[in-house]
Amino acid sequence: MLTNSPLKDWLEFDGALLRLRLARPKANIVDAQMIAALHGALVAYGAQTKLRGVLLDAEGPNFSFGASVEEHLPENCAAMLASLHALIVAMIEFPVPILVAVRGQCLGGGLEVALAGGLIFAAPDAQFGQPEMKLGVFAPAASVLLPYRVNQPAAEDLLFSGRSIGADVAHATGLVHTVFDDPETAVFAYFNQHLAGKSAAALACAVAAARAPMMRDVRQRLAEVERIYLDRLMNTRDANEGLTAFLAKRKPAWEHR
Repeated sequence: MLTNSPLKDWLEFDGALLRLRLARPKANIVDAQMIAALHGALVAYGAQTKLRGVLLDAEGPNFSFGASVEEHLPENCAAMLASLHALIVAMIEFPVPILVAVRGQCLGGGLEVALAGGLIFAAPDAQFGQPEMKLGVFAPAASVLLPYRVNQPAAEDLLFSGRSIGADVAHATGLVHTVFDDPETAVFAYFNQHLAGKSAAALACAVAAARAPMMRDVRQRLAEVERIYLDRLMNTRDANEGLTAFLAKRKPAWEHR
């Protein structure tokens, strides 16, 4: 673990639980450095033979405000999408369950990272949303992942409206597994009861078996949505206006083209 890293990582329970903690509060922006740190940690720890679970959480009052808007600009977005989607695939293909503890805001790219994990344990104050539409863009990875977590209409509600929902609503839709005052404690309880006593070898096989169709589909669909984003969306006037307006802290003026 590097001291200047945006991520803290360590092992607990005699190597059975990997801890990954977003460590740039209060926003915990999912930028190029954060994406690289998360992906690097998954590669570094993926071969640990005793690993039975991962706890992904965040320092500060919020899980993540989302991705870097600057990295969504036309000159940067291709590299940003490629790296984020490579991380998404690595999370989905990781050999043990990734349990996610969420407090406060979990938005945009931050929610996409959470969706790529397994069960989400939320504090009562947690808020979940894909606000990209408010900037004149859309959420590529969430377009692929949300329908796996909730039904299609509920996914489209979040993707098209850009609104946020609270923990209780997220739990009712199936997006959140448990709402608990201390979500990290809830993760520990789940891990100790359901994962710690299992064979790591058998668990890795079970994850591969259960997720195989999803893995194939997500890889294909991420490539498809990247092309929509880069070839269609970023050639619209409104996408560029929305991003520029956000950075300038003004209201966008849509021309619907």
